[in-house]
Amino acid sequence: MLYHFFHWLSEEGIKFPGSRLFEFISFRVLLAMLLSLIISTIYGKKLINFLKRKQISESIREEGLAGEESKRGTPTMGGIIIILGIMIPTLLLADLTQVYIQVMLVSTIWLGIIGFIDDYLKLKGKREAQQKGIEFKKTNKDGLAGRFKILGQVGLGILVGATLYFNSDVKIWREYVGNPNTVKGAPVIIKNVNGKSKYFVESKTPVTTIPFVKNHEFNYSKLLPASWRDYTWVLYILIVIFIITAVSNGSNLTDGLDGLATGTSAIIGSLLGIFAYASGNLVFADYLNIMYIPGLDELSIFIAAMIGACIGFLWYNSFPAQMFMGDTGSLTLGGIIASLAIIVHKELLIPIFCGIFFVESLSVMMQVGYFKYTKKKYGAGRRIFLKSPLHHHYQMKGYHEVKIVTRFWIVTVLLVVLSVVTLKLR
Repeated sequence: MLYHFFHWLSEEGIKFPGSRLFEFISFRVLLAMLLSLIISTIYGKKLINFLKRKQISESIREEGLAGEESKRGTPTMGGIIIILGIMIPTLLLADLTQVYIQVMLVSTIWLGIIGFIDDYLKLKGKREAQQKGIEFKKTNKDGLAGRFKILGQVGLGILVGATLYFNSDVKIWREYVGNPNTVKGAPVIIKNVNGKSKYFVESKTPVTTIPFVKNHEFNYSKLLPASWRDYTWVLYILIVIFIITAVSNGSNLTDGLDGLATGTSAIIGSLLGIFAYASGNLVFADYLNIMYIPGLDELSIFIAAMIGACIGFLWYNSFPAQMFMGDTGSLTLGGIIASLAIIVHKELLIPIFCGIFFVESLSVMMQVGYFKYTKKKYGAGRRIFLKSPLHHHYQMKGYHEVKIVTRFWIVTVLLVVLSVVTLKLR
């Protein structure tokens, strides 16, 4: 809103000292991060006190893990402050006419609502048990039914996929080498890049980036027979649905130790900010030989707000946590990361930079699958890990949760660096 306000003033010929700063994305990125940090740190404490007064606290399942008793009664649903820390700076500082900003705002609200409903239903079950004078024992069946979570994630996947495929403002510029007069269809755009005139054509082709490959772009339509390629949009939307569902659930499973999901998300967000800024800047995109996506650099403001919100929330979520994000935060952060990866066309890199989410999800699937298989075959279920998700396995082995979280952060940093390397290592 501030961006649009100062833009309107400049069109009217009205100038304020420093108002031109809002024309620079770098300034708005830094301001968005600073503002989100202020919101999440200052109002985070107020939210903790409010949640305590309303007795909105976490119910801990008894699993024999070290320190679980000390977590009982810790305020939850702190993801609300993360969402506010993302939304407010974005609404104030970003160009709200950009389709990518609109998609991310909708994604944040959409999954935030799903997570909030899930947390609310868990709280409601706890209060009903207290009123009846019985002990409330948290189980995996508490909260919003799994099928409704999946339905919500599928709905968001359809919305994001359809917008990115059909919206006329979503496009890629491809460099054209040759006689521009021979180009049919799309108009040729001439741009001065590093002192040289280059020709570009707009493309709506649904492509993604393949890491470590010289010809690093892959067209999704090639997955279909030639006669079916008019229905590439169906395939693309299904892929988007799968990615959003998988990453948001992976983030949810990772949120089991103080600061683990929060810190991991902030590190991943830094990588996505680099991708968004580089792909949205014609000079950087040309230098790195990556696809140029007009308007994508505006998305770096949203990402900066997300990073700031996570770091600010980590002030209260680090060990020993004063507040948990709940599904309100974990589902939202996972969905945001998935949507951003799709928008910057780096979804095939998700198993690398979201390696922690991936391994946590894989450990649960392996544990459940092997337990069911051995129970059917031998009459008694057996386990691969001492406990899943993976971070609980290390807890059972005697590692302190601070050591586990710190090492998972270090692994995430290494994976993020590896992902940045893929920009040039092909």
